[in-house]
Amino acid sequence: MSTSEHEALIRKVLGTNYLQLTIGKLVVEEDPTDGSRIKAVIAEGAEQVEVEGKGVGVVDALYNALLSRYAREYGSLKTIQLVGFQVAADMQSKKVQAGVDAVGRVTLDVTNSEGRHFTFTDASRSVTTSTARAVLACVQYFVNAERAFLTLHNARRDALARGREDLVARYTAEMAEVVEATSYADVIANIRKEIS
Repeated sequence: MSTSEHEALIRKVLGTNYLQLTIGKLVVEEDPTDGSRIKAVIAEGAEQVEVEGKGVGVVDALYNALLSRYAREYGSLKTIQLVGFQVAADMQSKKVQAGVDAVGRVTLDVTNSEGRHFTFTDASRSVTTSTARAVLACVQYFVNAERAFLTLHNARRDALARGREDLVARYTAEMAEVVEATSYADVIANIRKEIS
């Protein structure tokens, strides 16, 4: 499933509350026998936070670092599963004969709790940076999808209380679309039961 399929609705629902994440600084320490440790400065809009994590590799370490920051509030992140990771070099983009400076394209494939497939990609001359940006894009997408679903749920509940059946129908339809883009945490599963 393409993330862009639902991105427009998620951005529309969240408006200025859309959480934009970018990597400011990344420090990776790898030990072939003990795995990877990562420290990253993440910009959440204007605010910067530092996250740290450990894992069997860079992807696992960064994902664990981001989970430590976001999974308490966004439980759906705990249900995402990595199903594919690829790195490919665009040799046409190299600047020198040897080609070691070619642009590397990182592709990260994940599935949500319902088995839906999502792909995140990034390309740059640094495979580590592209890997980090692809992982960050994945986390940003699922955090915003969950936030959009909850925002729509609250708007639907308010419309119900005000007797606005037109809005109830609209928000219900939008929730049905956004729920395809997220992974089901307990809160979303409970809300889904409530509107069924």
